[in-house]
Amino acid sequence: MNRDILTYVVRFALLVLVQVFILNNIQFSGLINPYLYVYFLLVFPVDFSPNGGLFVGFVLGITIDLFSQTLGMHTIASVFLAYARPYVLRYMAPRDGYEFSRTVSIRQMGWLWFLTFSGIMVLLHHFVLFFIESFRMSGFWFTLGKSLGSSALTLLLVVLVQLLFTRSNKTGFGYD
Repeated sequence: MNRDILTYVVRFALLVLVQVFILNNIQFSGLINPYLYVYFLLVFPVDFSPNGGLFVGFVLGITIDLFSQTLGMHTIASVFLAYARPYVLRYMAPRDGYEFSRTVSIRQMGWLWFLTFSGIMVLLHHFVLFFIESFRMSGFWFTLGKSLGSSALTLLLVVLVQLLFTRSNKTGFGYD
């Protein structure tokens, strides 16, 4: 238990630092911005408390907002992501349900499931974030394009982090 908590604290700190000091400075034509910090909310166990998820989403979002000076935009998007997570998990549940304390990873859930789940979640987060940022409907297609482009880059980074930092099995590839 203590090891799990320490792992989440270190993961939180590393993702916030990478986001604030590296990824916030990366923009492709002002359209594509990677937001890897959402990875923290994606990989919680499937049976993680929804109320706990909302709290963690709030803390994560407000931390990014404090460092990025974005006035609550990341907080709203992160809390929305934490709110939507149990519903998306329920929608994507296998026929027999999830195993108790199963974490969300490529290794445990498989490629297709992980890419679908992460893609939906990242797209929801980015859609909310960029519409809050623009705060108008007149630029709907621009904002949608920005959400799709940023989601694709973020999803690529999420998969890379999964492959690099997941314990490998006998095949040495880090997934089954």
